[in-house]
Amino acid sequence: MIVAFSVTPLGVGEDVGEYVADAVRVVRESGLPHRTDAMFTSVEGDWDEVMAVVKRAVAVVEERAPRVSLVFKADIRPGVTDGLTSKVETIERHLSV
Repeated sequence: MIVAFSVTPLGVGEDVGEYVADAVRVVRESGLPHRTDAMFTSVEGDWDEVMAVVKRAVAVVEERAPRVSLVFKADIRPGVTDGLTSKVETIERHLSV
């Protein structure tokens, strides 16, 4: 499964980079395949692993912010591994034609 999620602290002002970095640090320390861009962090693994990482990422932000917003999207496709890389490679292959 691949999950794309975004954790946003609310009530802490406009500069939220430090809080978001705390959440991304949790993902990186998980050891699961992941990718972070300007809008979302994607993480790949089985259901329990991924959900535990998302929960910890929210919790670490929640420790410092009075309110947290979570945007979450999941691609649940049993038997598929390395989807983070293979999906992008497929698109790149089509673009190079």
